[in-house]
Amino acid sequence: MSATSSPSSPSVARGATPAPVPLPHLREVLAAAGPPPRGSRLTFEPGGQVELSSLPHQGASACWSALEEDARHVRTALEAARLRLLDTALDPYRVPRRQLQHPRYDAMEQHFVRAGGASASMGPAMMTTTAACQVNLDVGRDRADAHRRWALLHAVGPVMVAAFANSPVDADGDTGWRSGRQRVWQGLERGRTSAPQDGDPVAAWTDYALDASVMLRRGKDDDWAGPAGWTLRDWLLADDPLAETDLALHLTTLFPPVRPRGWYEVRYLDTQPYRWWVVPTAVLAALLDDPVASAAAEEACAGLDDWTAAARDGLAAPGLQAAAVACLDAALAALTRLGEDPALVALVAAFRDTYTASGRCPADDPLETA
Repeated sequence: MSATSSPSSPSVARGATPAPVPLPHLREVLAAAGPPPRGSRLTFEPGGQVELSSLPHQGASACWSALEEDARHVRTALEAARLRLLDTALDPYRVPRRQLQHPRYDAMEQHFVRAGGASASMGPAMMTTTAACQVNLDVGRDRADAHRRWALLHAVGPVMVAAFANSPVDADGDTGWRSGRQRVWQGLERGRTSAPQDGDPVAAWTDYALDASVMLRRGKDDDWAGPAGWTLRDWLLADDPLAETDLALHLTTLFPPVRPRGWYEVRYLDTQPYRWWVVPTAVLAALLDDPVASAAAEEACAGLDDWTAAARDGLAAPGLQAAAVACLDAALAALTRLGEDPALVALVAAFRDTYTASGRCPADDPLETA
């Protein structure tokens, strides 16, 4: 198993009323600290969110060791400048405000406004106030294994969303959802954020990409707006050549819960409080890589496919707590069988006992503002 992880978080200045950090200052602070020592890539999202993406590693323990060192490097530099990362997946203080200027993000904003409805407000919020823990996992040994892993990642998705929900508050107050971040994503146009329906990942992803609206088209100037009303299928049928770079750009604007990219990019997890960031990575890796754990997770999550209830109600949604406990227990046994670091196994067990076993998730903790 090769795993990478990309935890991200909003950053704020310390103080009685935390304030967002100007992106130029954030860049300056982190540039002065030098690159992360274990090779993780440091990038910034449109609202100034800090994203740290590890190199691929063989197994969850190796990923944890490397990315933990790089995360400490970033946090130490920020703390020296009296800045900190928020332990939540949705900015609880700031209304959407874009800091990163680029034709891509200009076109994205235009697209969401043009789409109307909830997308007009949720689009800017998604870009500037949300943060995810993205887990990248091998696609599989062969076609059959790729199909199995694709199906399992979707089957456990609602249960994982509920178990790791960590974004109940936005700038307007309590969202009423355990994962307010998922509330934002589920409010966007479903043709680019819902799960592909076909069980065959190749066919599912092909149809999904063809039927999605064209958000961006790289122009010669700063206008990257896509042709209004076109899907990719429309573009292919039009008298307007589609370059390979156009297709590649289009695929980057599709945001399903699991996105195939030569590997599986799991996008449905909220970023976690710092202590727990590796837990969902370890759990998903174990459930996919260990046959016994895979079977247990598939059985536990059967029929629990309500993504909205999972995000809104967390483990209080019918059946989700029992399924989450079963998944974490299966993952714990698998991590031991796979020979992962005992300290990592202990951390996953501590998360299970602190949250899942009592029907809680990180969203139930008070937001740390000191």
